[in-house]
Amino acid sequence: MLFPFLNWRTLLTLAAIVIVTLSIFFSQYLSRKIAREEKVKIEQWVEALKDINNADITDTRLASQILMENSKDIPMIAVTEKGVVLDHRNIDSLRAEQDPRYIDEKLREFKSQNEPVVWRNPHNMDENNLVYYGESRLLKQIRYFPIVQLAVLAMFLTVVVIAISTRNKSTQNQVWAGMAKETAHQLGTPLSSLQGWVEILKESPGNEKIAGEMSKDVDRLKLVSDRFGKIGSTPQLEESDILKQIHQMVQYLRRRAPEKVEFEVRSSQPEVVVMVNPPLFDWVMENLLKNALDAMESTGTISIQVVQEPAKVIVDVTDSGKGILKKNIPLVFKPGFSTKKRGWGLGLSLSKRIIEQYHRGVLMVKHSEPGKGTTFRIELPR
Repeated sequence: MLFPFLNWRTLLTLAAIVIVTLSIFFSQYLSRKIAREEKVKIEQWVEALKDINNADITDTRLASQILMENSKDIPMIAVTEKGVVLDHRNIDSLRAEQDPRYIDEKLREFKSQNEPVVWRNPHNMDENNLVYYGESRLLKQIRYFPIVQLAVLAMFLTVVVIAISTRNKSTQNQVWAGMAKETAHQLGTPLSSLQGWVEILKESPGNEKIAGEMSKDVDRLKLVSDRFGKIGSTPQLEESDILKQIHQMVQYLRRRAPEKVEFEVRSSQPEVVVMVNPPLFDWVMENLLKNALDAMESTGTISIQVVQEPAKVIVDVTDSGKGILKKNIPLVFKPGFSTKKRGWGLGLSLSKRIIEQYHRGVLMVKHSEPGKGTTFRIELPR
């Protein structure tokens, strides 16, 4: 039951959770231990102060040493029961002189952190003095250590995930490129042979019509081979009027589409020139238009709107088909995803790769509503 969920991401996450949990518990243990030790130090400091103020004790060397050692790191404020400040240690003395409210603020802070240590006033036995103390620098560092460790661990995990993701994408790109090159190579040999047979047919009387149709199919196969060849290598971009290309692709598909399907191409400009690779851009438009045709089930309208902006060109392909379920929108560009009974689910994945990797643009689902249609948007930098 658990084996499908045991992958490197799960194990890495579990290891991180275990490390952080153990670190938090250990830090809490250390902080409690240090807090107890600091309370003992303050109590010893108060007792040593009593001994020094006791006239009956003549040897105060130990008490003096305790006063020096125990008051090095722990911030403290000694006050009377009426709130009069008697002494303070390890707080900002300069600020205390300049800002009268500073002592009161630190006193409130210490009261919220620890219970005071009672020190009976040697000059007035009916009145107690109180020593309030805060957290030492070491205790604060121990308390904040898990947060720092969590931040470092999060950064480490982020770097690891990015590195692994980049490696996987690189491997995936190499597989795509290798498959594309091999496909173009495999198509090359039979295409050369077919071209030769078409030329022989053209020279034979009575076969002109057959040869013409076969020539169109061979040209189409050559175009497919050329597209795969460009996918397998870095394609060259050139200035091209994509509006003209869109019209040509619409004309090509209109002849093959059902009669009840209408095509519309709208643009405020007579031509829209962008840096693209024409065969690959045609491939993207063909994939989008074919998907639109499949979604409409032989009737409806396909509209292409081209908008030229200062920094980019936008191409919206809208159909009046069955639309895409909301849960499926994030999956439409995943390799292998398809709602059709036939097909490998690679058309939109290839199209996204062509637009975003080779043209530095964006291909996305702008809007889709089940039963009303879908709009795919292409954004190309000018």
